[in-house]
Amino acid sequence: MAGLHRTLCIVMVLAALAGCDRSQQPNTRATEPPAPVVNVEWTKYVDDFVESYFRANPSFAVWQGRHEFDGQMPDWSAEGIKKEIARLEQMRARAVGFDDDSLMPEERFQRDYVVSRIDNDLFYLREARQPFTNPAWYLNAGLDPSTYVNTPYAPADQRARAFIAYVKQVPGALNHIKSNLELPLPRTFVDFSVKSYGGFAEFYRNDVPQAFAEVPEELKKELAEAIEPAAKAIEEFARWLESQRANANDAYALGPERFAAMLRMTENVDVPLDRIEAIGRADLERNLAALNEACKRFAPGAKIEECVARMNADKPEGGAVAGARAQLETLRKFLLDHDIVSIPGIEEAKVEEAPAYRRQNFAYINIPGAFEKELPSVYYIAPPDPNWSRAEQEAYVPGKADLMFTSIHEVWPGHFLQFLHSNRSSWRFGQLFVGYAFAEGWAHYSEELMIEHGIAATQPELHVGQLLNALLRNVRYMCAVGLHTQGMTVAQCEQMFKEKAFQDAGNARQQAARGTYDPGYLNYTMGKLMIRKLRDDWAGSRGGRQAWKQFNDEFLSYGGPPVPLVRSQMLPGPAGELF
Repeated sequence: MAGLHRTLCIVMVLAALAGCDRSQQPNTRATEPPAPVVNVEWTKYVDDFVESYFRANPSFAVWQGRHEFDGQMPDWSAEGIKKEIARLEQMRARAVGFDDDSLMPEERFQRDYVVSRIDNDLFYLREARQPFTNPAWYLNAGLDPSTYVNTPYAPADQRARAFIAYVKQVPGALNHIKSNLELPLPRTFVDFSVKSYGGFAEFYRNDVPQAFAEVPEELKKELAEAIEPAAKAIEEFARWLESQRANANDAYALGPERFAAMLRMTENVDVPLDRIEAIGRADLERNLAALNEACKRFAPGAKIEECVARMNADKPEGGAVAGARAQLETLRKFLLDHDIVSIPGIEEAKVEEAPAYRRQNFAYINIPGAFEKELPSVYYIAPPDPNWSRAEQEAYVPGKADLMFTSIHEVWPGHFLQFLHSNRSSWRFGQLFVGYAFAEGWAHYSEELMIEHGIAATQPELHVGQLLNALLRNVRYMCAVGLHTQGMTVAQCEQMFKEKAFQDAGNARQQAARGTYDPGYLNYTMGKLMIRKLRDDWAGSRGGRQAWKQFNDEFLSYGGPPVPLVRSQMLPGPAGELF
């Protein structure tokens, strides 16, 4: 592994012991002070943490581009999970053992960043116990083989052999998952998992052979022999999950204490839940009022529902995938023409249809990891569920204006641009570990940023599209709080998506269910609000709007820690309120 780089400030320009404010200019003097002493033990610790993390999570290492881990899978036995919790607790104790006096200001920030990452994992493993309660946890923890199949990091035959090594372990991994899961399961978990795990069998049998069509015949035969036992095992597992539907329940809620712990341990947000709820509701009302005004410009005299329907009736030519492809060049040019944020590279994102096992949300982007070089990113868009009615399938495809802000969120200047920055962070840890609220908060913030820079100035329907995306995230926020702390039902959440976010039936159903197994999906709005507040506070003493590009670039330079940690760096001293 390349050596971990020093980060965040030029070493000889420390910000007067108060923190690392890169907005300040260097103090040019005839004689520079001596460079501070690097804490070698801290650097060794971070190296050790990263390498031990890769060994414990080899699928994560592979995605990041460390291909000596190809074909390996995590130990998902109950004993293996227990050992991983113990490893994280030990690494945390070592990290907090580096006191402030032994570290430079930037190293203190790094320590807090590392601890936050450890706490994030400990919450889901120890507090929420997701390996034992949520089948979906495994999908993102190492079961997804898409790196081998869809990322051309090596010749096809090399990747095929890595996939073979992976897929041979799938039946054993499924046995661990089945043994771990505590019954009964919430019915929304069953619904999601049956579709997702069942989709793997289709992916193995159809997508994988197509991806490796050029490999030698002997390797194709070996591939087919490895795939079929795994496909049968995963079909059997999906049937077992389906059999749990009869006894499924609605016991998905974390409860107020664990929900508050989630905010604290995963995002460094320690704010009373009633305040959290009020913050989200205020932003929902702000966006509903803005939609009312936008509709007066776009569809004068029409009701809100009619305005939304008119916007959504203008579908992208050729479908959502083709429509998104056409939008990306326009968006990149808008960023450059309006000098909104730096684009640190020439990389582009492709647009493709989502694979069968990843269609429980409309769109996502797969971005190569920090150790990969010159590989494409892929913005995936899911087709509607073929089991839905024809009307629901047609409604699921968004209008052009709505799709535009999905493309903004996923690519320009959302996730794709954010990872172009994080993958160039001067500290390797910041390249590897990007948090939920940082990533989704930035992507959601970028949607409103484009409105602020005038992308809808002559096309009011675009503002309607942006606000629909904002309201979708607002309702996610409210449902996360409601489902997990206030006794909200899935049906009530689904209705809220229809009434407050103006979602079609299919999307409303998917989004309400997601809130039960992804309680952190409030992070889209929560992250956005923390970023906007930080921008206002930071730019207020730097010329206001004219400093926004500088703010955007500096914010993205930190990699992806919890937003409160970025706030502590960009506003040294008393940092003020998060919201």
